[in-house]
Amino acid sequence: MKAFKTLKEKYANELTLACIFIAVFIILGILAPDKFLTAYNLGSMMSQMPELGLLSLGMMAAILTGGMNLSICYIASLSGIFAAYVLSSDFAATNVGAGIAAAIGVAMLAAVITGLINGGVIAYIGVAAMLVTLGTMTLFQGIATNITQGGAISGFPEEFMALGGGNVLGIPVPMLIYIGAIIAAYLLLERSAWGSRVYMTGCNETAARFSGVNTKATVLKVYIFSSVMAAIGGLIMISRYNSARVDYGSSYLMMSISAVVLGGTSIMGGHGSVIGTVIAVGIIQIVTTGLNVLGINRYLIDIIIGAILIGVLAIRFLSKKLSDRNLVKARTVKADVQSNTI
Repeated sequence: MKAFKTLKEKYANELTLACIFIAVFIILGILAPDKFLTAYNLGSMMSQMPELGLLSLGMMAAILTGGMNLSICYIASLSGIFAAYVLSSDFAATNVGAGIAAAIGVAMLAAVITGLINGGVIAYIGVAAMLVTLGTMTLFQGIATNITQGGAISGFPEEFMALGGGNVLGIPVPMLIYIGAIIAAYLLLERSAWGSRVYMTGCNETAARFSGVNTKATVLKVYIFSSVMAAIGGLIMISRYNSARVDYGSSYLMMSISAVVLGGTSIMGGHGSVIGTVIAVGIIQIVTTGLNVLGINRYLIDIIIGAILIGVLAIRFLSKKLSDRNLVKARTVKADVQSNTI
């Protein structure tokens, strides 16, 4: 009983999010059962959710260190564009398997390079993460636009389409990739020595450094991880659309931040869970899909997501302030009791 109570307290945020997810799903199912609960709509959500989910996992890692990765969407599109050039080449047309493998390799290489740029400047030069990634966001967007000249790259091998539109035993391939990424993120961030260093750096970088943690290397690896997650999402996007453009996934920036914050990750760093982010991604996905199904204007959806982000941040801030106040009050009462006893 005590163990159950401890477990409940530990995962209180995740349980609350799970209840919200179920409640929202049921409400939308009641409001539009003939549209929302169809096999096509559910399959569509399972195909689209991994893109936001992968970017959110990458964003979560950056926020855990007290940073931010504002360039994450353009890392996804730039990686996808580099892969698209390989996929649309004569080499890929005549050597399909090798061409697809080369495209994935090029996308991962682009991700590592962009991660090194972000992480290197943030960790080793000491520039604020928000400023660095704001700058690289413009840089990566400019490179992608210059490469494509604002157009689209298409003409991929048909076999590559399975990455974004295939099914295995009725489960969309993107969802299977997403599940694999969730497991990898959980093991890396919450069950590894590196993950412990990430949380320590986010809680107090100075204290972590004096504890023997190489905080610079830790932050560098975080931004490489963030970029790799973005690149995987970018590959799924270009496969699903059968083309690559600069603006693919650009709307996911605020949604990914919203998902991470809604999932319980502290915007100041040092606290958060992979499962919380995953559930929050599911909530945002069914809310946006449900509102679309109900015929709500897409611009109103952006307003709703923004309002959710502001509301969650405000609630978290007030909750922490109240908790700190109660803690101070409890310590004062304890000190008074001890002084009276003496």
